[in-house]
Formats: sequence, C-alpha cells, structure tokens
Amino acid sequence: MFNFEKLDVWHRAIAFADSVYATTRHFPSEERFGLTNQMRRAAVSISSNIAEGTSRVSKNDFARFIEIATGSLFEVISQSFIAKNQGFLTEEQFQQLYTSAEEQGRMLSGLRKSLIPD
Repeated sequence: MFNFEKLDVWHRAIAFADSVYATTRHFPSEERFGLTNQMRRAAVSISSNIAEGTSRVSKNDFARFIEIATGSLFEVISQSFIAKNQGFLTEEQFQQLYTSAEEQGRMLSGLRKSLIPD
C-alpha cells in the first residue's frame, strides 16, 4: 500500500473526481474538448497532487502539493458555475458538486495546516 492510500482526503478526492466524471458525462458533445475536459482534468489533479505530495521528503514540499490540489478544486468549482450558467448542470447537480467541494476543501486545508501550522 502506498502512503497516500491511507489518507481519507485522497479517497474523497477520488470520489469527487468520479462524481465530476459522472456529471460531465451528460454535457453536450461539443464540450468534450472544452469544459468537460477542463473539469475532468482539474478533478483528477486533486488526487494526483495529494499522491505526489506524499512522496516528498519535506513537509513544506508536501504542503505545496496540497496547495496545488486546492487550486485544482477551486478550478472545478469555477468551471461548475460556468456549466450551470450554460445549462449543462442543473441546480441540484451544481449544489451536489459544490457541497462535496466544500468538504474536500476543508479536508485539504486541515491537512495543509497539519503540515505547516500558521
């Protein structure tokens, strides 16, 4: 087992990416290389950066990867607003992603603070 597999925040990030994939599956086909791709790549980046961060020797390096993961999470939320405004997401789908992202954000923030206390 790899270190990152022990982290709840990583498992939640995988679940979040799964939900983004499921939600974007119904976007218009002309968005396949646009918003669909952007949201999916950003969602995948969250768990990837958590995993990569665990390989770093210093807590500062690990914390930097958590910051990058958080940035990717924020990208998904920003893109979700656009998707909702374009009619690709229902209000319910948007709220589900948003709520899940809030939880993910709290977990990432907590992990970062445990690595680099303010």
